[in-house]
Amino acid sequence: MPIRRFGGHRSLVSHAPKLSYGYSKMNISRGGYRVFSANSTAACMELAKTITERLGVELGKSVVYQEANAETRVHVEESVRGQDIFIIQTIPKDVNTAIMELLIMAYALKTSCANNIIGVIPYFPYSKQCKMRKRGSIVCKLLASMLAKAGLTHIITMDLHQKEVQGFFSFPVDNLRASPFLIQYIQDQIPDYRNAVIVAKSPAAAKRAQSYAERLRLGLAVLHGEANHSESDMADGRQSPPQTRTTTGHTGLELPMMMAKEKPPITVVGDVGGRIAIIVDDIIDDAEDFVAAAEILKERGAYKIYVMATHGLLSAEAPQLIEESAIDEVVVTNTVPHEVQKLQCPKIKTVDVSMILAEAIRRIHNGESMAYLFRNITVDD
Repeated sequence: MPIRRFGGHRSLVSHAPKLSYGYSKMNISRGGYRVFSANSTAACMELAKTITERLGVELGKSVVYQEANAETRVHVEESVRGQDIFIIQTIPKDVNTAIMELLIMAYALKTSCANNIIGVIPYFPYSKQCKMRKRGSIVCKLLASMLAKAGLTHIITMDLHQKEVQGFFSFPVDNLRASPFLIQYIQDQIPDYRNAVIVAKSPAAAKRAQSYAERLRLGLAVLHGEANHSESDMADGRQSPPQTRTTTGHTGLELPMMMAKEKPPITVVGDVGGRIAIIVDDIIDDAEDFVAAAEILKERGAYKIYVMATHGLLSAEAPQLIEESAIDEVVVTNTVPHEVQKLQCPKIKTVDVSMILAEAIRRIHNGESMAYLFRNITVDD
């Protein structure tokens, strides 16, 4: 297997890159920290390179690769003793390999006497598995425990699927928001956005859509009905054990029977006729729900349809489905690499969020308040 070597010696610059989106210039620290990437694939290195360019430093020297038997091997090739270490880990399609790379690098840095080890994980994997299911497990909590055991002392992430996931960790978690960048895109790149309506593709996404609508001073619409499949409708163990089974002796008490759920016919709460529809969510994965929602909105009179999401996983046949759908444009951030999907579907556009991640790194290392990155963000956002 080929071995990829990343990074080099640190270099300082006198001026930070010019920033936009309202964020201040960064005062680069003179030393005391290193930035590493735990990825073994070149495609996942792009975000790390962009962040380090904004910070005016180079990636720490390391080697990350898979051996012939698929075991992950990590070598840290410079001293990290007593320093703050930031590990940037972008999650590709091979999620489990990326997790092992992160765990092994964190443990290698811990045993090399690093002072603090901060994981920069823009898209936190397994975040959808944060609730107990029928005879299942809360995998997100397991992953949080593994990261702490490996040596991480802090995490920077973006738009967790559920904010309550932060409670699974025994160390601080900074859950940054991509909405300022996506809202800026709407204002700058969507002509006549004042004639738009923000759409939640299910009632579960209504709170996020409401936040966008209030900030942009736009109307709100919510889709509800059998075309949507909300996570809350999945089996969560309340029907376990089965209602009927063969027993001997006492058969127990007769409890009231809960009526089965039945979704109503598809409805759109709100007026989208003659308007631009902007569907917002945190993750777009297989895209089937978004395509179905776009068809309904088109039938209800929306003349242009956008999809805005923080994490563009775009798994399976998602690019092809989007290309053949009524969706005019899908806008995602670069928290997850998706260059291959963009080649398959020109409708996919990317917004760069490296600026806020770089600023978070700088502030944490310098002991500055993170409140600046959460301006005007309420508990409900």
